[in-house]
Amino acid sequence: MTQSASSPYPIRPIEENELDGFINVDEHAFNTSPWSESDRQVAVERFEYDRTLAAFDDSTPVGVTMCYSFQLTVPGQEVLPAAGVTFVAVLPTHRRRGVLSSLMRRQLADVRDRGEPLAILWASEAVIYGRYGYGRASWQLGFTLRRGEGGLSRAAAGLAATAGSDLRLRITEPEAALPELAKVYEAVLASRPGMFGRNDAWWRIMIYDPADQRQGASPLRCLLAEDASGPRGYALYSARDTWADSLPENVLTVHELMAADPAAGVALGTDLFSRDLTTEFRLYRRPVDDPLLYHLADPRRTRPQLIDALWVRIVDLPRALTGRRYACPVDVVIEVRDEILPANAGRWRLTTTAEAPGGGLAASCVPAPATSAADLALDVTELGAAYLGGTRLGALAGSGLVAELRPGAVRQLSAALAWDPAPWCPSVF
Repeated sequence: MTQSASSPYPIRPIEENELDGFINVDEHAFNTSPWSESDRQVAVERFEYDRTLAAFDDSTPVGVTMCYSFQLTVPGQEVLPAAGVTFVAVLPTHRRRGVLSSLMRRQLADVRDRGEPLAILWASEAVIYGRYGYGRASWQLGFTLRRGEGGLSRAAAGLAATAGSDLRLRITEPEAALPELAKVYEAVLASRPGMFGRNDAWWRIMIYDPADQRQGASPLRCLLAEDASGPRGYALYSARDTWADSLPENVLTVHELMAADPAAGVALGTDLFSRDLTTEFRLYRRPVDDPLLYHLADPRRTRPQLIDALWVRIVDLPRALTGRRYACPVDVVIEVRDEILPANAGRWRLTTTAEAPGGGLAASCVPAPATSAADLALDVTELGAAYLGGTRLGALAGSGLVAELRPGAVRQLSAALAWDPAPWCPSVF
């Protein structure tokens, strides 16, 4: 797709020799420091130049965005191609001129033309992306525990004593453990909506740990949980060595904890939350149904903090809705509004069919006959929010964002879209 020559800020992908200008926009918009050579190396390794977009004022980039090509897990152990939107930025001197709107609309058209049914992103500001059809589709928790607050419930202690009796824990260097980490991640990926597959470049960024960015913390470390059959869980963590009046005030931060089964999760948590000389334990970007909330004797001690995580934009509505599975039968006519991608707009009949191999029900989604009355009406933003099963459609209806036109239709579709486990994206991109 080409940009009109009459546009004051023509948009096109950048060439490799224009990377510095692209990065410069991001640095000014987000108030970040210039990249080091190692920062540049790990970032450029994941760059997809043909998926970059920049708006130009003469020869200077003034607005930028980019996509990563992901394979995203959706409800029912299904996987769909998805565009991972990132590097969305406009120079402070060029705000309020329509640069961002032009970039986002062009990007969505490009995603559609590539045949990807979904676009996903992490929102730097929550007020921005709803206007482009993105909905808050998953949520995350942050935990803070103090020393002595990681005690297990009776049920979790029993689990640790039985199912986990053959587990052993091993501290190792993250880079050396990459094959084991990947095996655990793949085991979790299959069943958890919202996660995307990681290639070698993504694994390298996961363990990227330059000394000048540690802010006084230790190097990144790895704790593996394994048995005779192989790895069952891991934790990537670091700790900060701080003392006051000859007493330790060390903080241990868990950057990623992944467990293929409950026993491995219990074993990792028991070890980490009982570390000596540590007064505080922090875990970020945890799923809202984190087993930790049920493993601890006193889950209030996690001090959970809820925040939005992955946002979803439905680009190809029938492909997206037939690409996931449903928790219970449903047969509804949905009237969808979509001002940016009009092919999504109109009335669609969503009907569940047979039981699918990965669990849940498969569905068909076809244009409804002109004579069919709509059962509910909503914007594509709300449909994107509910798509992964982490935001209830019923809650959106209760907020006045979904109109129920047939009694009971919202409840039926809300129940069908809901999913266990909750969606979770452990990686910010």
